[in-house]
Amino acid sequence: QVQLVESGGGSVQAGGSLRLSCVTSRYTARDYCMGWYRQAPGKEREAVAHIDSYSNIKFEDSAKGRFTISLDNAKKTLYLQMNSLKPEDTAMYYCAAGAHYGDTRSLQCAYSDWGKGTQVTVSS
Repeated sequence: QVQLVESGGGSVQAGGSLRLSCVTSRYTARDYCMGWYRQAPGKEREAVAHIDSYSNIKFEDSAKGRFTISLDNAKKTLYLQMNSLKPEDTAMYYCAAGAHYGDTRSLQCAYSDWGKGTQVTVSS
């Protein structure tokens, strides 16, 4: 089973930045995906951003223009750089990993492993 360990969460004021990290035990071979999800109190878990082994990247609307996702294969670490944070970004952020399927030109993921999360709190 793949182990995922997130870090980098914290408390910041609106407009601030944080960089989340997720270290994975997964061997970064072909056909894999990694992504970030978040869950605010009383709300369902929602996707934030995704990246796959073919360098396809997708951001959900809430993250476009403010967040950046990247993957360091040598360090087996996934990052989420979050800028211009808003109070509505407050949530537990989770790292996910799984298999890529289908056309290599498109990001299609089947997530099977999850981290335990790191808390992000943005105050106004």
